[in-house]
Amino acid sequence: MKLHLKGGRLIDPTSGKDESYDFLIVDGRIDRMGKNLSADKSFSVVDLKGKIVAPGFIDMHVHLREPGFEHKETIETGCASAAAGGFTAVCCMPNTNPAIDDESVVRYVREKGKSVCDGIVDVFPIAAATKKREGVELSPMAELAEAGAVGFSDDGSPIASAEIMRRAFEYSSMYGIPIIQHAEETSMTQEGCMNEGLVSTRLGMPGIPPVAEELMIARDIILLRSIRGAKYHVAHISTAGGLDRVRKAKADGLSVTCEVTPHHFSLTEDAVACFDTNTKMNPPLRTIDDVMALKEGLRDGDIDAIASDHAPHTIDEKEVEYTQAPFGIVGLETAVGLAITELVDKKFLTLYEVVEKLSTNPRKILSLPPVSIAEGTIANLTLIDPTVEWTVDSQAFRSKSKNSPFHGRLLKGRAIGIINNGKALLL
Repeated sequence: MKLHLKGGRLIDPTSGKDESYDFLIVDGRIDRMGKNLSADKSFSVVDLKGKIVAPGFIDMHVHLREPGFEHKETIETGCASAAAGGFTAVCCMPNTNPAIDDESVVRYVREKGKSVCDGIVDVFPIAAATKKREGVELSPMAELAEAGAVGFSDDGSPIASAEIMRRAFEYSSMYGIPIIQHAEETSMTQEGCMNEGLVSTRLGMPGIPPVAEELMIARDIILLRSIRGAKYHVAHISTAGGLDRVRKAKADGLSVTCEVTPHHFSLTEDAVACFDTNTKMNPPLRTIDDVMALKEGLRDGDIDAIASDHAPHTIDEKEVEYTQAPFGIVGLETAVGLAITELVDKKFLTLYEVVEKLSTNPRKILSLPPVSIAEGTIANLTLIDPTVEWTVDSQAFRSKSKNSPFHGRLLKGRAIGIINNGKALLL
């Protein structure tokens, strides 16, 4: 592989670079980078004028479903979806069957990730914090970390026991690995399927109160205060109250981070009125006030990362009554477009800040090495066209599942290629 990436705008928060560059890439390695480089005819020229070259994006919250639920997604189809969405790495959550609570499963997921899609997408497992994700007994964290787990979470099942959460903080602090919490006080959310409020009352739907998220975050932060070496990350934050708790903890110097999904900064509870089960997710879509608070949280930096919470389900699973449908939507292939459409175009974030939240910050949270963009390094790049307009066609997704509420929506900005591990995919 010999590529001449010509005239792209390099945005690299790690080095602080934000200017036009050419790249000569030979066998997956950055041979030269600079201004107006020339190359012989053996190089394939990729004209990137008006396009973005960024350190490879990483989605730190993805459900690949394998092992156990391959009818929804596989590691191969999930990686293909990630590549199409502009991600060179994904972190897969442990709600599989069996759960990722044993080092053999961690190694299986990692090795399978290397063998699919030419290994162009790195797969980093998030291991279960407790055995079988049951919240009763801690998982073997030392073995899981040694096998390659980059975080611990019972995602989809919040760690309800305060004592188990305290012990999880203590053990995880030895390895510098975050506890990633699905923040929900489940005693308040039984049978709930959308945000509790005026809209749920009007629709006659059982609600999930916003305070259920805030309560769990508040409890966890209280526990964290006594275990200063631990790292706490709030997955898919959705409420203004929850964000306020995170903001105050950060101000107190605690190691607290959080992520937001594109659907939570793009849609409100009003979308549920169409009874499309693709608007059902957990946490649920919230109010317009929550959406604006999340956007402000992204702008002021209290929300560290954007993650898709890519959650594939089959058509049959979603084509049921709203209250009976599973939570979750696919999101890998719409994340970049929604971020540019909803955040950059509406002046909440700059492109530089979007790159930070899709690449630099997630790696910091997970203690992964930053992507180095320099001569002699292996290229790990995401290529973006920030101005192209396109209409979402969920049937064209590379994902095995098509459950998206954004089908037919006009978006601005999308990935046009990735380069990683000596491979290139130009879309």
